[in-house]
Amino acid sequence: QVQLVESGGGLVQAGGSLRLSCAASGSIISIRAMGWYRQAPGKQRELVAAITSGASTNYADSVKGRFTISRDSAKNTVYLQMNSLKPEDTGVYYCQLQALAVGGSWSGYWGQGTQVTVSS
Repeated sequence: QVQLVESGGGLVQAGGSLRLSCAASGSIISIRAMGWYRQAPGKQRELVAAITSGASTNYADSVKGRFTISRDSAKNTVYLQMNSLKPEDTGVYYCQLQALAVGGSWSGYWGQGTQVTVSS
């Protein structure tokens, strides 16, 4: 029983900032990685940023230098600080967890998503 709860989305003007949070809970044995994906209308879901259990990070080229992913391991929470937002950053942002759950194998889990809208 693994659950992900996202928060922090909203409407912001271009050049503004938002901070997304994703808290994982449930019968988690070990976490391999956590990350953020986004999906814009008419496009496939794409990786925005990810952070591994070893604290290695990976970013989409389109957000490098503007977004920062971080984590609070004690709280099983991952954050995405988004600065200098652009209209093309608009989309539904999904938190993803790669973890081992009690009684199961390594699996991927998804949050429900949080809407980010950046106006011109």
